Amino acid sequence: MDTTQERMEAQDLPYDVFAKACPSRGTLEHVTGRWGGLTLGALYEGSLRFNELRRRVDGVSEKMLSQTLHALERDGLVHREAQPTNPPRVDYELTALGRGVAERLLSLIHFVEGQMDDVLDARRHYDETRGTL
Repeated sequence: MDTTQERMEAQDLPYDVFAKACPSRGTLEHVTGRWGGLTLGALYEGSLRFNELRRRVDGVSEKMLSQTLHALERDGLVHREAQPTNPPRVDYELTALGRGVAERLLSLIHFVEGQMDDVLDARRHYDETRGTL
């Protein structure tokens, strides 16, 4: 069986998310985590201020949204634009890289939303056959 390192060398890939030390793993976590994916999806619709984004991503706390935005900005997926006004105005928008990631995430999101009747049926069947309700 090939090791992760052997697969990387065979495919000539510079990064392998399955390798524990690979930096792509952290970015994948930022993108696919609950708040990261929803934040990227919301920003795909256009530039938003912090509170607009917080309202759009229903349920996220101010602290979690702030941490998520910092991580996505550090990864080069989100651009933060601070306006020198009083009170300060800060807008967030996707970078070109962020748009590419968001497009792929939204494809998955729309697929999952379209399959929810099947998912809910599967959950009901699972719970009925396991005696959990």
